[in-house]
Amino acid sequence: MAICQGKSTRSPSGARRVANRGKRKSELGRESAETKLGEKNLRKIRTRGGNEKLRLAQDNKINVIDADGNAKTVEIYGVVENTANPNYVRRNIITKGAIVDTEAGKAKVTSRPGQDGVINGVLL
Repeated sequence: MAICQGKSTRSPSGARRVANRGKRKSELGRESAETKLGEKNLRKIRTRGGNEKLRLAQDNKINVIDADGNAKTVEIYGVVENTANPNYVRRNIITKGAIVDTEAGKAKVTSRPGQDGVINGVLL
């Protein structure tokens, strides 16, 4: 069954809505990318209009910006904290807002790896 991002079948009060139409191609959704820690691996996804979106399946490098505003690429050792899902920490899944341990110190991820295809962050 397809993942649909259309209207919910329930109203705010919890009553069941009667659908006046079916699903549409424009309401199609996809599974989350769940970017993991490992060697760099990108997946190309065809999006609407024939465009392409890069999903980052795995990566072990992060572009960090320090307090002075200098950017450098450093290696990721592991995921320390992830507010999106507590299980993502032990599975080493990187999302926006995750705090990762790097060789330069702890960094907070500011990009969306599943959407952008790159991991950017700021040092804490």
